[in-house]
Amino acid sequence: MDFLIEYLIDERNERIDIPNSLNDKKTLFRSLMNVRPPREVSNEFLQVQDEFLTNETLNKKLTSVDEIYEVKGKLALWQGDIVTLKVDAIVNAANSKLLGCFIPMHNCIDNIIHSSAGIQLREECNKIMQTQGRDEEVGKAKITSAYNLPSKYVIHTVGPSIPQGFEPSGEDCEKLAGCYRSCLEIADANELKSIAFCSISTGVFNFPQDIAAKIAIKTVEEYLNENETTLEKVIFDVFSDRSYLIYKDLLFGDM
Repeated sequence: MDFLIEYLIDERNERIDIPNSLNDKKTLFRSLMNVRPPREVSNEFLQVQDEFLTNETLNKKLTSVDEIYEVKGKLALWQGDIVTLKVDAIVNAANSKLLGCFIPMHNCIDNIIHSSAGIQLREECNKIMQTQGRDEEVGKAKITSAYNLPSKYVIHTVGPSIPQGFEPSGEDCEKLAGCYRSCLEIADANELKSIAFCSISTGVFNFPQDIAAKIAIKTVEEYLNENETTLEKVIFDVFSDRSYLIYKDLLFGDM
């Protein structure tokens, strides 16, 4: 921990006191990762960082696809932390810069995924964006490696943002559906068998959870029915009890 923290502090050319407790060190390390712009890093740093983050991942309770029991055909519902899922790909609700969240210790899924994966994830995203030469469009998606996560890949998609106090327009709903389609198309293009969706746009982007869940399920069902696909399981991962009940009613209410 001290090596990793000192390396990131030296990059910044600042004086920052390193705390004594391990938990405080972990908080400082994650904060320094969060604010670090994409740039080259030493192989020694990556080796130590990967050892630390992989150990952090392995100390969590990980869940594989066959351990998810709320299933309807190829669709599945699971409540928990998406960075603990052992699936082919997890979906990240990204912003248009596609570089992750730069707010230290922010609780958004973008921050959590980047913090758990390691600084290589931001660097790979940056290379994608430099090649693209423009912000990522709403409703589109890109795929990267997952690095120190238990999944193999991360699929990043940019959902529509709804102003506080407003309802989503028809265009907003279509763009949200586009996020799910884009992620599924990328999964098939990479011959993936499992993908776990977060509840795209329902956090800081303010999309109403009930409307978003209906769009998510309808879009995924239509895609699976209308396309040849390598996907064997599509997981809707929810975190809050309210989201869980919304999805459970929509998926299993008529069973």
